[in-house]
Amino acid sequence: MPVVSTIVDEDRQILLVKRDRAPHKGLWCLPTGFAEAGESIQDAALRELHEETGIKGKITRLLDVDSYKSRFYGDLLFLTFVAEKTGGRVRAGDDSAQARFCPIDEIPPLAFRPNNRALSAYIKSKKDYWAILDSISHPDDAMTTKRKGANALTRRLINDISKNKEKMIEQWIADMTANPSTAEYRHTETRTLYNICDRIISQITLWLGHAYDIERIKIFYTKLGSERNKAGAKISGVLSALSLIRKHIWDVALSQGTLQKNLDLYMTFELQRRMTIFFDLAIFYITRGYEK
Repeated sequence: MPVVSTIVDEDRQILLVKRDRAPHKGLWCLPTGFAEAGESIQDAALRELHEETGIKGKITRLLDVDSYKSRFYGDLLFLTFVAEKTGGRVRAGDDSAQARFCPIDEIPPLAFRPNNRALSAYIKSKKDYWAILDSISHPDDAMTTKRKGANALTRRLINDISKNKEKMIEQWIADMTANPSTAEYRHTETRTLYNICDRIISQITLWLGHAYDIERIKIFYTKLGSERNKAGAKISGVLSALSLIRKHIWDVALSQGTLQKNLDLYMTFELQRRMTIFFDLAIFYITRGYEK
């Protein structure tokens, strides 16, 4: 039997509901409920979200699928989605005694094991992004107006890249499996390619936020170059794969209107400058790794 849950994150606070009936009456959980006959899973998740919390939302992605044996309901399949809040006000609704946003460091053990698992996976996936934001100091009286503005713009830049990461990865994988310069990757599993691109984009966002230093680039890419060399991969293919990541970051930013609408001239130059340094260092240390 399918069960849907939704994670809504607002400034590192997760929307929770306190159950008003069995099973687990009095315990907290994510907005959770059963899909109804003829209803899509996504529609069910958004309906339960609104009924239990008063919040309207938009599904951004499927986060986790987990089987769960309940003594109360029997065999269940939990599907947990991530959603953005689009409207409404928090209020307790069906099956809930309370509803509120809870800071991530104050979240109690949740009623259902799949809720705990999905929320742990979500927090883990956001750690790099949150580390970036934390690494950019908050404006204070000692900072110049120019520096305060630069920090705010950099945060917006990182946020734009993070929001469009899935599309960047999707387009990169399609290019990798069709581009003649990366022919040796055509038979690589999609999940492996996804993890490669995801890792590098995460490094780039950390780098833009000054939370990833040159020494870490040196260690990672020297090791990568050495490993790819031992695997018999051509250096031209490895460097082309890296170059295509940079290409698709720019392509998505342009197609989404990110650079024209959301980023001013400072951000465009800052993105170009920081990315050029990052990829120059990555290429240099990959080559070093091949020479070892």
